[in-house]
Amino acid sequence: MTERLAEYLRERRWFAAKSREISHADVVEEVPLPGGLRLTFVDVVFGAGTHETYQLLWAADGEEDVLDRRAGTLLELMRAGADVAGAESVVRFRALGEIPEVAGGPAGLRPMGAQQSNSSVVLGEALALKAYRRVEPGVNPDLELTRFLTEHGFEHVAALHGWYEIEGAAVNATLGQLQAYVPGRDGWSLALGELAGADGDGDRLRALGETVGEMHAVLASEPNDPAFAPEEPSQEAIGLLTATIDEEIERIFATLRDDAAVAPIAGRGEEVRDRLRMLGQVAVGGRVIRLHGDLHLGQALLAEDGRWVVLDFEGEPTRPLPERRRKRSPLRDVAGMLRSLAYAASASELQRGTPAPEGWEERAREAFLDGYFAYVDRSLLPPSDAAVRQLLSIYELEKAIYELRYEMDSRPDWVPIPVAGVLRLLDDGA
Repeated sequence: MTERLAEYLRERRWFAAKSREISHADVVEEVPLPGGLRLTFVDVVFGAGTHETYQLLWAADGEEDVLDRRAGTLLELMRAGADVAGAESVVRFRALGEIPEVAGGPAGLRPMGAQQSNSSVVLGEALALKAYRRVEPGVNPDLELTRFLTEHGFEHVAALHGWYEIEGAAVNATLGQLQAYVPGRDGWSLALGELAGADGDGDRLRALGETVGEMHAVLASEPNDPAFAPEEPSQEAIGLLTATIDEEIERIFATLRDDAAVAPIAGRGEEVRDRLRMLGQVAVGGRVIRLHGDLHLGQALLAEDGRWVVLDFEGEPTRPLPERRRKRSPLRDVAGMLRSLAYAASASELQRGTPAPEGWEERAREAFLDGYFAYVDRSLLPPSDAAVRQLLSIYELEKAIYELRYEMDSRPDWVPIPVAGVLRLLDDGA
């Protein structure tokens, strides 16, 4: 059983630890559901002694991983507000308001694209059910933020309709959520289309900036809710942030390869660290709030009705869940989007052989920032424009260093993109 489970998990796209040595994999609990289904929890233990837990939806007759075909059962359990008991845990299904009816029955179900760490199913082209395959203790920030934005009337999110969670002796965790299905095109493909001359102009990016600014204002609108109330950042927090980035810079520059892609920054590690220290001394002020945490063009959808919709509030999946729930400056989200625009400008040539028009990235940045600053609550930001730019530079550097490490390991042809991001910081300093 252990070997079969381990092999089965390795073959799943959403399994997050394909490169790690599995010591053993065991079913730790099964919760029976109506219709002959079993919500199955598998504990995977690795050679280092660490472990991860995953959820599967299996049929009682042995058919494996039937989420795509039987998601309607989970929908009906949410509609009923059911509590389903297992041997040691209770799985609770909950609805937020009245869940819309969907057409098509089982024939109306289809998987949503290629999921990397979760599994999503579209029901009747009206609802989308997302199952978090890896079970992590605590409230998933995707559920937490989507619910908050839905309850506060934010129109630029796929409205939450329900969720399910497990409560037991071993773990309390979010298992999945049900949202409105919003058809449209993601911001990444739109940006590449614009660069190729197939789509419109920068007005959409200004509207996207307005959406992100409004989102941050809404997320900061509940001063009496401890989970969302804005807080004053401490100098210690800025110091910890810059110290963490500083350590990463030192590690990466110590292992840079001797090739043309990294030549522009080779030997400049100390210069980058000096620039970071200077930024850290002046980038103070503003407030920290709950935020998206992994914002980029692929997490924004231009809906068919013309509005931008922000997706996937889980945060960076490689970071622990408590860290993803931490309050930070809203400029961290802004930096993520600016780095995504830099990637789009370069990817146009890498993926399509079409160089970005001269000055496109600068114009795109300006359009997005104009929209953002017009809508965000300015009390969330440092008081002076200079301090805003300094703090934004720190977060752009954090993102570029993260990108540099990733591209060196995974996509060497893309290394010049984060290298250019580091150079931008040095040039701005000059």
